[in-house]
Amino acid sequence: MVPNAAATGPSPRRGLVLITTGLLVQLEDDEILSVLGHEMGHLQGRDPILLFSLIMAQYIFYLIVILPILISINGLFTLIYLVAVFAVIFFIAKFFETRADLVSAMKIGQPKVLAESLRKIGYTRLQLERTSSIKLPQWISFDTHPPIYFRVDRLEKMNTIPDVKHPIIQSIKDMFEGIRRSFG
Repeated sequence: MVPNAAATGPSPRRGLVLITTGLLVQLEDDEILSVLGHEMGHLQGRDPILLFSLIMAQYIFYLIVILPILISINGLFTLIYLVAVFAVIFFIAKFFETRADLVSAMKIGQPKVLAESLRKIGYTRLQLERTSSIKLPQWISFDTHPPIYFRVDRLEKMNTIPDVKHPIIQSIKDMFEGIRRSFG
């Protein structure tokens, strides 16, 4: 009964959106539509295939470049390399999540409804984030999603339907502004 949704596939035409029973039970119809808009935003941006490609490129680089180096030195380098690479991949994934929120707001036209669905889906996590005085670790965590408080606040500030030519660029800017604000 966990409320969740996910998108997978190489393109919008060949993609698939999964939703759990928990999502159907806990959210209203307009909230479900906004969440589906978010997931369709992932497919429109081809996020699943981009993340897969990024991970595979890292793996090939590891096999061709890093592994031969490791044969001649110790294994600590492998651990440092993997932590750094996955930190970067998780950070890039946060851009995609932020963009998918923006695409849903633009296509469905109800950013405040998406904010409410995020509040319901991530209530416990949102409470922890809002009570924490230190916000930066939430941004650099090994999680593909930016902090929920940032996503909710960003969506609630959209008083009109955004008209953005390049949602990924706007989302990257918004994320870095959110990170800057986390310093106080």
